[in-house]
Amino acid sequence: MLKILVATDEKGVIGKNNTLIWHLPADLKRFKELTTGQVVVMGRKTYESIGRPLPNRINIVITRQNDFQAEGVIIVHSLEEAILKAKSLHRGDTFIIGGAEIYNLALPLVDEIELTLLHDIFDGDAFFPKIDTNIWKLVSSERGLTDEKNPYQYSFQSFKRIEEYKN
Repeated sequence: MLKILVATDEKGVIGKNNTLIWHLPADLKRFKELTTGQVVVMGRKTYESIGRPLPNRINIVITRQNDFQAEGVIIVHSLEEAILKAKSLHRGDTFIIGGAEIYNLALPLVDEIELTLLHDIFDGDAFFPKIDTNIWKLVSSERGLTDEKNPYQYSFQSFKRIEEYKN
């Protein structure tokens, strides 16, 4: 199954200056639980912000740069190529993990969105598109626990594409 995994604020902000704005260990733990043993697809800038391949996952990086090289990742030059490569290598889930341009390209193609929604507003320069409730149905929402390590109010939300809008 093809899924988007993203964390946003109330306005859809996902980052600033190619970095995450917030530190939310509960979100990082969920990210690891969902993606370990699966395929993760990301743009080059997202890969560079992470700085290394994510362990125990098949890492696919999309770039327009023909000479881009990175050890431990599969390099492709389009989202379509990334999806085909993921399907050829793995029978489990494939997670699109950013950035903004890749999310925009992937949104019409994915089956599910796994969203961490921070109930706050941040100053950012990268955004996730608004989730159209005519196309996407919220199937679960779980309020996260705020504590000294997780200082923001947040919810884990799962959306499924409404059947009539499937490709």
